[in-house]
Amino acid sequence: MDFTWVETLLLTLIISSIIYSTWNSLYRTRNLPPGPTPLPFVGNILHIKRGEMVKSLMEFKEKYGSVYTLYFGHHPVVVLCGYDAVKEALIDQAEEFSGRGRLPTVDQYVKGYGVIFSSGPRWRDLRRFSLTVLRNFGMGKKTIEERIQEEAHFVIAEIKSQKEQFIDPTRFLVQAVSNVICSIVFGDRFEYSNDSFQKLLTLFASVFRDMSCPWGQMLDMLPSVMNFVPGPHKRINTSLDKLADFINERVKMNQESLDPNSPRDFIDCFLIKQQEEKENPHFDTNNMAKTLLNLFFAGTETVSSTLKHGLLILMRYPKIQAKLHAEIDRVIGANRIPNIEDRNNMPYMNAVIHEIQRFSDILPLNVPHATTKDVNFRGYTIPKGTDIYPLLCSVLQDPTKINCPSKFDPYNFLDDKGCFQKNDAHMPFSAGKRVCLGEGLARMELFIFLTTILQNFRLSPERQVTDEDIKPLMSGFSNIPKNYRLSFIPRL
Repeated sequence: MDFTWVETLLLTLIISSIIYSTWNSLYRTRNLPPGPTPLPFVGNILHIKRGEMVKSLMEFKEKYGSVYTLYFGHHPVVVLCGYDAVKEALIDQAEEFSGRGRLPTVDQYVKGYGVIFSSGPRWRDLRRFSLTVLRNFGMGKKTIEERIQEEAHFVIAEIKSQKEQFIDPTRFLVQAVSNVICSIVFGDRFEYSNDSFQKLLTLFASVFRDMSCPWGQMLDMLPSVMNFVPGPHKRINTSLDKLADFINERVKMNQESLDPNSPRDFIDCFLIKQQEEKENPHFDTNNMAKTLLNLFFAGTETVSSTLKHGLLILMRYPKIQAKLHAEIDRVIGANRIPNIEDRNNMPYMNAVIHEIQRFSDILPLNVPHATTKDVNFRGYTIPKGTDIYPLLCSVLQDPTKINCPSKFDPYNFLDDKGCFQKNDAHMPFSAGKRVCLGEGLARMELFIFLTTILQNFRLSPERQVTDEDIKPLMSGFSNIPKNYRLSFIPRL
């Protein structure tokens, strides 16, 4: 009996040694960037600290340099760190790095459809169409500015109704930002008391939370195993299905009342495009539903999270808040609603918003890219279809571009005379061909919403805010700000 047990153990060890030796030999023959030696089947999963994927990836940079390779299971992932490496890939070799990489937390649902998660001709057609429609509906123009100003008015009224009570600002920030994209996608806004709207926004928050939690991180690294393991990550597809039900219902409403000569919103424009290009599979119903979901996601969670983090930061630094109040009083006054032209005369506000974006670092990992062909990069050969992680957090914290990256300092975007100055490393919206579709809209929202709130209120925390409170969580796909409560004290 003992002999059989020993034989089995020896056979297992021999087989394991052969598998490891073969795997290691194959791994070493590739001309990929260096990185920690992967194990068969699981790759470098054991090198990633549980629940600290971003932190682990940043730490590898210290050992392997600004370009290195990890294995998630048997899939190689090339990680790019710092401004120079990310710029060289996403801007200097933009076409070669313009593919969309794997993101297993949502890939089972989107399956390569929609403007954000598609690649190749499908992505080019959807992106070109989406940009055209967004611009036609006012993105970057006066019409959308007026829409944001109108929503800012509703936000101020909602805050005033709380009568200086200590409240969590998440709800009305998400509602306001979401209503701006709703006005483009669905042609109208929702009342803040609308139950369906509330449920919709709760689902959005749930998806981001489940994607970023330790379970979601493990799913992105080892989907072949995690797809069969119960846990919070299993809720993602359920939440996305419920969101899709809402979107499909809105599409049905538009189909029943469509006037091809007078499009009311993004849905109408897509339906008209379908009729015009019936033979083009890139404008089918599946791509429409996924693109609408993409725009809704991108236009809601990131901007509202940035604003939420920004309010918390300003309570940590009351002197910065006071200086912003002074600039608002000097340039705008108390009786006029802020407009985007004011930004040119408000360098300190502009710098603070840029620093809030840099410091909050909402999408630290970026959305994964992929190579569109075999690429020679810094002496290495990256095969076509390889996943690329251009770490935005490493760019926004690059010490060669930012003084004291771990500290909040608006002077990262101000010159010696107090004038606003750009910083090449400011890439919160990514860069190159995959740069965020709604960058112009998001910048306008951040300025008008934050300026309007500060024009009307002083921010007072329920308890003292510390450096630890404002520190980005640096966990997974997104950085979700910590929950807090504050009181909005009227200034007028």
